[in-house]
Amino acid sequence: MAVVETQDLKVRAQAKFVRSSARKARLITDLIRGRSVPEARTILAFSSRAVANDVEKVLSSAVANAESRPDLHWQGDDLYVASAFVDEGRTLKRFRPRARGRASAIHKRTCHITVELARTPEALAAEAAAAAARPSRRQKAQVETEVVTPEEQTPETEATEGTEE
Repeated sequence: MAVVETQDLKVRAQAKFVRSSARKARLITDLIRGRSVPEARTILAFSSRAVANDVEKVLSSAVANAESRPDLHWQGDDLYVASAFVDEGRTLKRFRPRARGRASAIHKRTCHITVELARTPEALAAEAAAAAARPSRRQKAQVETEVVTPEEQTPETEATEGTEE
C-alpha cells in the first residue's frame, strides 16, 4: 500500500527583536492560534496588551505574503493561523546606579514572533470542487476536435438553407 503525502503549504512571517518579553507575547499568540484570520484580527484589535499591536503587524505581514505570492493566489479571509509562536531574543543589559557606589542590572528583553498561515479546510474543499468541475486538458482537446461535417447536418438545417432564396 503506497502512502500519498500531500504537501501542506504554509506562509509565514516573522518579526525579530521585538521589544517585549517572550512571556508577554506568548499570552497573545496563544489566543489567536488555530483561529481564522478575521477572527484573529478581531481578538488582537480588542486586546488591551501593548504587544498585541506587534503580533497584529506580523499577522498582516503573513496575510500580505500569502496574497502576493503568484503561485498561490490565496485570499486573506480563507486562511487560518496554523501556528503562532514566540522565541526569546537577545537581552539588552543595562545598569542603573544605586546607593553607595553600586549598580544594579536592568534586563531589557526581546523576542521573535512567528506566525504561519494555511488554507482553511473549507477553502481547500471549494477549490477541489471547482477543479473537478473544470474540464481537463484532454477533455478540452476532445471538444475542440469534434467538428460537424456536411454529412452530419440534420434535415432541418438543409430546409432552412433552401428557404432563404
